[in-house]
Amino acid sequence: MDLRIQDRTAIVCGASRGLGMACALALANEGVHVTLVARRAEALQMAAERIAEATGTQPGFVVADVGTAQGRAAVQASNADPDILVTNAGGPPAKDFTDLTREDWEQALDANFLSAVEMIRMFAPAMRARRFGRVVNITSATVRMPVERLDLSTSTRLALTGYVAGVARQIAKDGVTINNLLPGTVMTERLVELGATADALIARVPAGRAGKPEEFGAACAFLCSEQAAFITGQNLLVDGGLCTLTI
Repeated sequence: MDLRIQDRTAIVCGASRGLGMACALALANEGVHVTLVARRAEALQMAAERIAEATGTQPGFVVADVGTAQGRAAVQASNADPDILVTNAGGPPAKDFTDLTREDWEQALDANFLSAVEMIRMFAPAMRARRFGRVVNITSATVRMPVERLDLSTSTRLALTGYVAGVARQIAKDGVTINNLLPGTVMTERLVELGATADALIARVPAGRAGKPEEFGAACAFLCSEQAAFITGQNLLVDGGLCTLTI
């Protein structure tokens, strides 16, 4: 399928590895001019080289922490008018709920909720004026099936889910869509690092295997396509059938 997004521009956050990298690669394969964003220069350089080798096109990249105002300003300076925005931030640490401090909550809110809110607020007006825009937020399957000790992640991503539900419906008439992409057990570097724990997680997946990063990236690219113009305010699970609870 031709997704009809060739020569569009995209900002992809958390793109130095894992799911962000997979989304950036999928978009680049569709001819999108991608700007990668992450906090570590060396990892970003390696990601850019991998994408260039795979696609024949050289993505740009910005070293920035989008959880800060300074980081978001740096991203905006690199590309003030993207057609596509993919927000993504690593999950907060797993802790018992009785150990969570106000500082823990503030950091999680900045990284997993407010950073996406601020970037949507930053870039959506130009998308609306152009009458084309695609925003995809990488959240987590835990918003459908909460996991013990992941209260920081679940709560902040649920906040983003609620925000998207309202905002997406306000700007749908302007040709701008906002959707959340919910990964389950996908074979990223992080999953490999979990070792035996990863094996237990994979065993629970009805598909009988972990997801492939390229499968997740393909879902992201489709939500960014012309064909997905009638899909907005949704939460798409990419989890091999793991989640059964709906909200």
